[in-house]
Amino acid sequence: MADTVMRYQVADYLGIESGDATTYALMGVGFNTLDENPSAQADSKTYISQKAQSNQIKGYQPSFPFDTDLVKDEEAVMALYAVGRNQLTGTAAEKDYVRVELFEPVASKENTFKARKFRVAVQVENVTGEGGGAMKCTGNLLGVGDFVDGEFNTQAKTFTEAGAPANP
Repeated sequence: MADTVMRYQVADYLGIESGDATTYALMGVGFNTLDENPSAQADSKTYISQKAQSNQIKGYQPSFPFDTDLVKDEEAVMALYAVGRNQLTGTAAEKDYVRVELFEPVASKENTFKARKFRVAVQVENVTGEGGGAMKCTGNLLGVGDFVDGEFNTQAKTFTEAGAPANP
């Protein structure tokens, strides 16, 4: 049987800023979905000696659609909600977002896994709720610039850029 990666083997963390410090909150409880859409951007050209087009990937436009129940005690959920509620714009609507591959442990480092850190603009699309139902918050985390490859310690909740010296 194939060694299929399950959704719970990918952990997502949202950067929560407080003064000059950033801590990471797990995006778990309250999140119904949190997907990754790399959205490769292609450039197509047909040369004079070809019948068919040649394609080349010229960049990416990543987005991470999310759907959450509005769980008041969940810091990551409420941080996303606050962006829409307060109608934040520009850098005030940006956060750090770390996607951790729990199926890729880093050798000889306990609780540490391969990860990518993105800077994202939080786009809240809807805050909705039906009578008798839970309030929901949906939207997208839109990539800002290039991601940073590295590793994430799930116990200390720290991200280390690939090639950076180990923290003492």
